Amino acid sequence: MSRKIGFLGGGGVRTPLVIFGINEAARELDAAEFVIYDIDAERAERIAQLGREIVRREGGTLTIRVATTQEEAIEDSSFVLNSVRVGGIETRARDERGAIACGYPGQETTGPAGIAMGQRTIPVAIAQAKLVAKLAPEAWLINFTNPAGLITQAILQHSSAKAVGICDTPTEMLHRIGEAFGATPADVQCDYVGLNHLGWVRRILLRGEDVTDRVFADDAILRALYSAPLFDPELIRALRLLPTEYLFFYYSRTRALANQLKQGSTRGEQIAQMNESLMSRLMRLLANHEDGAALQAYIDYLNLRSGSYMKLEGEGRSAFDGETLDADPFRAASGYHRIALDVMRALSSSEEHRVIVNVRNGSTLPEIAADDVIETTCAIGNGQIRPLTIDPTPEAVRGLVLAVKAYERAAIRAAITGSTRDLRAAMLLYPAIGEWEPSAEILKVLHLRSAHL
Repeated sequence: MSRKIGFLGGGGVRTPLVIFGINEAARELDAAEFVIYDIDAERAERIAQLGREIVRREGGTLTIRVATTQEEAIEDSSFVLNSVRVGGIETRARDERGAIACGYPGQETTGPAGIAMGQRTIPVAIAQAKLVAKLAPEAWLINFTNPAGLITQAILQHSSAKAVGICDTPTEMLHRIGEAFGATPADVQCDYVGLNHLGWVRRILLRGEDVTDRVFADDAILRALYSAPLFDPELIRALRLLPTEYLFFYYSRTRALANQLKQGSTRGEQIAQMNESLMSRLMRLLANHEDGAALQAYIDYLNLRSGSYMKLEGEGRSAFDGETLDADPFRAASGYHRIALDVMRALSSSEEHRVIVNVRNGSTLPEIAADDVIETTCAIGNGQIRPLTIDPTPEAVRGLVLAVKAYERAAIRAAITGSTRDLRAAMLLYPAIGEWEPSAEILKVLHLRSAHL
């Protein structure tokens, strides 16, 4: 039976990547129809038109359709993807600017801006998950929506949807490790531990050989693992862990803030400019039936966006300094669409595949509650997801993990109750804030609710 795949928030700029991947894997997934829903119907139609050009260029029979309601996109789907940014990129940019004004780095998923994003998004994500459970109870809900671990936990706690959270950060690290050794990702196995945007690699096997000490000893390899100079090699050796990139906003908050102040803008502001330019070009080119040129404009956009990633926070450089990638983002070995395809393919397969995803902890980490969500390597196959056994969280980072998880539980409670007091109490638990007096000022500058709620 041919499958329908629904996408909530499908007007986002990365949706064409997902369309490419699903079209490429249509036979494995038995996918016949991809249905997009977005509150901005005009934008969703542009994205769908671009997706149809991808299918035409690549060859395939995948049908792409824009739904007028969430229910229409969800009903009878085998998979439902969600990637919503409640309030839009402009609200992200304002929150990042507000965080900087309060003396904190402005970053979408961590610190004050991450708090606001979570508070706006949790009620929306729970409502969507309840619709999935009602209209497509056998479907897997694949959560792209950030902060991915926090949102996945809220969904699993407050709905009966079958949900898994995904993020490309861990797999990107695995790919960079492979590249550093001139190896393929299949040659690399990593012992990964942590939460979403708070994870570490503690052991690396290359074709079965333990190369962890070689990696820690080599400054050139350590620097090659990140898109910008984020971590002092001595910090990594002190931890004896490889931090994923978002730990920069915990380990180097002062430098991140200084670089943002030096540049005079935030990543959100720069992406908003990129998006506005892209959408203007797409509107003109698609209206003139120049679909091929529109697709090239989209590729140029992705290469500029990816080429500038973490440059502002890590180096104080602008996304518009001229650095861009020269690559085919559709055929990249890792990225936003690849992790989604890895999960959908594995769930559809009779064989188990190992993928790092966000799932309930169960008995994986004894120091964390069973129903808390962690980011960990899972065996996925036959419609099931099973976390693999790993060692407990290392002492060097256990306190940070437990504190952030306590904050996430409190933040979900605050989003449900709508209580300012509950939210300020959550900020006390959060290592990125951890003070009472600043929390009042932070609340004044954040956008905790949206007109879409």
